[in-house]
Amino acid sequence: MRKSLLSIAVLSALSLPTLSFAADAVAAAEPASPHTVSYNVGLYSQYIFRGLTQTNEDPAVQGGVDYAHASGFYAGAWASNISWLKDAAAYNSSSLELDLYGGYANSIAETGVGYNVGVLQYIYPGDVTPGIKKAETTEVYGSLSYKWLAAKLSVVASDGAFGFRKADGSWYAELNGNFPIMDSGITANLHLGRQEFSGQGSNVYDYTDWKIGATKSWANGVNLGAYYTDTTAKEAGYLVAATNKNIGDSAFTVFVQKTF
Repeated sequence: MRKSLLSIAVLSALSLPTLSFAADAVAAAEPASPHTVSYNVGLYSQYIFRGLTQTNEDPAVQGGVDYAHASGFYAGAWASNISWLKDAAAYNSSSLELDLYGGYANSIAETGVGYNVGVLQYIYPGDVTPGIKKAETTEVYGSLSYKWLAAKLSVVASDGAFGFRKADGSWYAELNGNFPIMDSGITANLHLGRQEFSGQGSNVYDYTDWKIGATKSWANGVNLGAYYTDTTAKEAGYLVAATNKNIGDSAFTVFVQKTF
């Protein structure tokens, strides 16, 4: 490698215009790679998942990596700090959520309609309280999108769901709208979701959540935003004794994120 670099340096000194022309020709001849890898990292005033605070209103550091192929196949990993499992005494110690996912996304020709199908595995490392089921959950999902609107359905494929036993078939449906405000770089974010758990013998855990917010984006990959969330989550299902708080109460979140 050093020899190659030295050769290039010598050629540059002798004939810079010729070398530049040759480099441009090689670059033009090389086909674009079908592989894309991107990264993201963000700081949030709290972590909200489907309307429920996962960090007891404390800050969260989140980040992930995504791989995409030109064919439409993709895979990725994402992580965030959490506290809800320990707060609820479900785990003696637990401070991390790790999500692994993969799928296929494409569009229906000439319709402008996009579709996305995949599988997502939620992983929660930690020391589980005896007698409590681990929170690990597998979901399969599918979504349709058109311009600024997207509808998505996620269905639990594992036996348990976020600590609930025999909860396969539980589902979460959501409608999301991301509307650009002219050429300001600001996008209005709207969300409506419905969570229903099966096999629990009661609907005390079922709820509806919604979100309204805005995000300002820059060409360098920096995103700054804020949103307000609320739910119909009942205290009978979501009041945490250790904190005496309903994790589904209304909340305001601000964040800064960088993608690269």
